[in-house]
Amino acid sequence: MAMYRYKARDQSGKLVEGTMEAPSQGELADKLRKMGYIVTGVALTSATVSLEDLVLGFRRIKPEDMIFFNIQLSNMLDAGLPLLTCLRTISIQMENRRLKKVLEDVTLKVETGTSFSEALQSHSRHFSKLTISMVRAGEASGNLALVLKRLADFGERELDLRNSVSSALLYPAILLFAATAVIIFIVTFIIPKFVEIFSRAGIPLPLVTTILNAVGIAIKDYWYLFILGIIAFLLAARLYVNTKDGRLKFDGLKLSIPVTGPLIRKVAISRFARTLATLSASGVPILESLEIMEGTIGNEVLARVIATLREAVRGGSKISEPLKISEEFPPDIVQMVAAGEETGNLDGMLNKVADLYDSAVAYSIKRLTSLLEPIFLVIMGCVVAVIMASILVPMFDLVKVLKR
Repeated sequence: MAMYRYKARDQSGKLVEGTMEAPSQGELADKLRKMGYIVTGVALTSATVSLEDLVLGFRRIKPEDMIFFNIQLSNMLDAGLPLLTCLRTISIQMENRRLKKVLEDVTLKVETGTSFSEALQSHSRHFSKLTISMVRAGEASGNLALVLKRLADFGERELDLRNSVSSALLYPAILLFAATAVIIFIVTFIIPKFVEIFSRAGIPLPLVTTILNAVGIAIKDYWYLFILGIIAFLLAARLYVNTKDGRLKFDGLKLSIPVTGPLIRKVAISRFARTLATLSASGVPILESLEIMEGTIGNEVLARVIATLREAVRGGSKISEPLKISEEFPPDIVQMVAAGEETGNLDGMLNKVADLYDSAVAYSIKRLTSLLEPIFLVIMGCVVAVIMASILVPMFDLVKVLKR
């Protein structure tokens, strides 16, 4: 099968172009004609990339675009419209050009007889395993509209949670950046001028002033080495974190940090419960659901727990038993999951767990924000006090000398 680029016109005369796999140019042309298109050109794709493709490659498909797509498609399917009609209409109206091009290719694949889930699978870079598995289950059960609605609800909750965490950390991050910039400016430009004055007057410098002056001169003269060092450190850290052992240690460290660790764990548990409930309610097999969860939980420590859980479930165990043994999930979660398994209402119980931990995350974010601000101000106040003391102490000595 080769990849061909084609140009054709539909029944209204509108130009349609794209790429498609086919055994030969002739078979591709026949396939397009059966779909009602008038073929104007077919050519084997080359390895060259067009400027438009290069520009679109840098464009990002936002979560909001995917949520809106799922809502729109769900509502149109609920109204009784055929899937192809829905996809054509949405792709025409889509404002995000990158997603528009993806949907046009998905629509074309569905027109040629490919299932919707397989068409999405060909664009797995943009559609997650969670989405593809749920759509496949929706196609098998005939409840595609309901599954898409669940996907949209899930996406909205995930986006709200992510935005809440980001908003809570934004203000401290801005303060940290601004304070660091001011401190570097004082150390680099202000303190050396005072040191020069003190040296001319023969005033002995305190140790702190000497150290800060040396740091300021080093930053001013070798700033490029500091920048290269920071970049090298970040690259080395990223390479290490991308290894299995590095990711495990880094994620374990994140969970053990006193203030932010419990928040990260609550976010992960909420995602685990919500995702598993959504997959299970949509008809995705439990083993496949756990496999998806292993890749989407976002923490290697908890991912390994889910991997162990999947193997235990494969062997006939209940979900609650491996969760209890792992000691990574709180006892209340284990008890609620066990109750859901006993009553046959695991989906509903997992949704209750997710709602409970969403509320706990919201409270933890408020608490984190209220703690970070005073802690940050105290730390920065101490730093500024040390800097000011390094200037004022020799200045007092200078005043004594001038009085004599």
